[in-house]
Amino acid sequence: MSVDLVNTLLTGFGLSSAAGLNAYIPLLITGLVARYTSLVQLRAPFDVLEHPAVLLTLTLLLIIEMGADKIALLDSLNDAINTLVRPAAGAILFAGTSGVADIDPSITLVLGLLSAGAVHTTKSATRPAVTAASGGCANPIVSLLEDVVAVALVLLALLAPVLLAAGFLLAAIWLARLWQRRRKSLSATT
Repeated sequence: MSVDLVNTLLTGFGLSSAAGLNAYIPLLITGLVARYTSLVQLRAPFDVLEHPAVLLTLTLLLIIEMGADKIALLDSLNDAINTLVRPAAGAILFAGTSGVADIDPSITLVLGLLSAGAVHTTKSATRPAVTAASGGCANPIVSLLEDVVAVALVLLALLAPVLLAAGFLLAAIWLARLWQRRRKSLSATT
């Protein structure tokens, strides 16, 4: 497996995972980075993300998204609306940034769709629990944390995909241990 292929896959998974949290953060940052640097080369037709009108539109959508996602109940409506948007953004980002490696675009579209869709589904399923548990008071904090994580994922995916992979691996190990401890404590109480 070539280094270009590994980096392309890591970048694609990082960007599409970020899109599952907030579609517009990775689309906007990737478009800006592609327009103003040589770090990202977007494959056609996804290079439209670099166009000033698209960048302005993404900025406006990001402002709306960030506002709506911080308000209890409105955040659930926002998640419902974005059920199609976030996976589509993940597909666009994965396919758009895969031009360096020789991967069939239909495969990258599916990988991005699945990656962003999985993250979005998890976010959408947990947010009502956060609202119920905190009376909506924790929603702005959780939403801000999601935005910070999305920005971090994008920056790592674009600048250091290997560090992103290490972070995913460490997070998976931590979650597995947490789940294992929880199972042990539940079985000890029964």
